[in-house]
Amino acid sequence: MEFPDHVGVMILGECMLFPEAVLPLFIFEPRYRAMLADSLETHRLFGLAMQKPGSNRESPCEVAGIGLVRASQLNENGTSNLVLQGIARIRLGKVVQLKPYRAHAFEVIECPPADPETTPQLIDRLMDLVDARLHHGAIKIPVAMMNLISGLCPGRESLTVADCLNALRQVNNPSRLADLIALLLLPQAVHRQLILETASVEARLSILIQWMTGEVARLQKKSAS
Repeated sequence: MEFPDHVGVMILGECMLFPEAVLPLFIFEPRYRAMLADSLETHRLFGLAMQKPGSNRESPCEVAGIGLVRASQLNENGTSNLVLQGIARIRLGKVVQLKPYRAHAFEVIECPPADPETTPQLIDRLMDLVDARLHHGAIKIPVAMMNLISGLCPGRESLTVADCLNALRQVNNPSRLADLIALLLLPQAVHRQLILETASVEARLSILIQWMTGEVARLQKKSAS
């Protein structure tokens, strides 16, 4: 896919866009209405970045997501409901405009291919931890979120732990699996942002294993007390 040399960037407090993830958005601010209109008239691309933690002014994290507007519905009051599908991780460069909306030059972050020798072992370890996490903790994963991100549980009104595990095991792309687990099971936005910023699949899986190991140990200790 050919990318333009710059893209409009929407900044949300604790939200980020991962490759292949599908994100519904409600567009109501005038600047983002203008950004959406320009996007629909040109390349249909939309940048989305998390607000930089600790910053007192609007400032995007350097690594963000770029997505394609798959669907957009214009409402009578000028707002829009859209569905954004992530395409790639991007590194934001210089600001090329601030009005009527922020736009940045950017470069696509290329993720190296997964190591066929070490990656399966990391996935097995991570899935064991995900299994333990889901069985030990009262965690609610909205069906709509699973449907939008994975499309593996259509028409279900509720999800069991087995449903979640089966859906995750059907994801045969290690990079997508790491991103999906981060989206579903990491409650802290800063942790999800770190996964977004990590290009190496093995590094992402290792970070998730580290965090999940600590979480499972905490839950096991809590249930034993």
